[in-house]
Amino acid sequence: MELHFPCIWEIWQTRKVTHMKMRCSERGQMFKLLPLLSVNSESYSIVTERKKFYEDVSISHGEGGMFEINLDRRKLKTPGGKLFTAPNEALAIAVANEWDTQKDMLKFYSMHMNTLCNTALDNPTFRSKDQMITAALKYMETDTVCYRVEEPPSLVELQNNEWDPVLNWIEDRYNVVIGSSTSILGPEIPQATMDTFRQHLGSYNFWSLTGLEYVITQLKSVVLAFALIDKHITVEQAVLLSRLEEEFQIGHWGNVEWAHDVDLYELRSRTAAGALFVHFSSESSAVKRKLMQD
Repeated sequence: MELHFPCIWEIWQTRKVTHMKMRCSERGQMFKLLPLLSVNSESYSIVTERKKFYEDVSISHGEGGMFEINLDRRKLKTPGGKLFTAPNEALAIAVANEWDTQKDMLKFYSMHMNTLCNTALDNPTFRSKDQMITAALKYMETDTVCYRVEEPPSLVELQNNEWDPVLNWIEDRYNVVIGSSTSILGPEIPQATMDTFRQHLGSYNFWSLTGLEYVITQLKSVVLAFALIDKHITVEQAVLLSRLEEEFQIGHWGNVEWAHDVDLYELRSRTAAGALFVHFSSESSAVKRKLMQD
């Protein structure tokens, strides 16, 4: 079928399923993201560019309630050769939009939603859900917001003012203790905290966990990733907090302007895509469970 590809905001406005109606008004952060998704970033595939070989992009219903992407009359496949399927319409539209907006050359490194879907479908590293959770929690040992400096005083003050509020929020939100440290070894994270976070991560399905781990690796922080997914902070805030020391140094010593801007927007792009992917793929399982209960 032919398809008009709306922006992400339109997708969320028109969804009829209750679980897809997220609270868009909460700082509006999750719905200013589509323009960010076109920025170049890392590539999942070895091939980073290819001449465009199709004219039309469409979505069709597949087996088991899944959605497929069609490039002209050919069904899209993953790098591993599997049929590309998305678990819900919102995610399928987001991926189809990436394919539809490509120009003469396909820039695979700019197609973040497509890449995350491919990763979830192919699971190229053959990891189990438990292994993914363990890998994500490893970032607690070196979490960006937990490592503090002792000098200069101005940076110490900046870290306290900017990082303490989000650290206090996550401790209250999950009833855990994390803390911070100026030691090169970082703070000692209590086992009870790790157990709580492991249980929380275990509540996500495989697709959502793929996106959440991606966000954690971009921000180098479990704390910031959780705050972003819970909509406590925006993408822009999460990225700036993850780059706080770098931004401080740039403010004092200057930077190569274009290089700084490219790095900043690339990180925003990847983080925004990961956050949207988590929310889209989380809604699928929630809706399916509700339908089964009904």
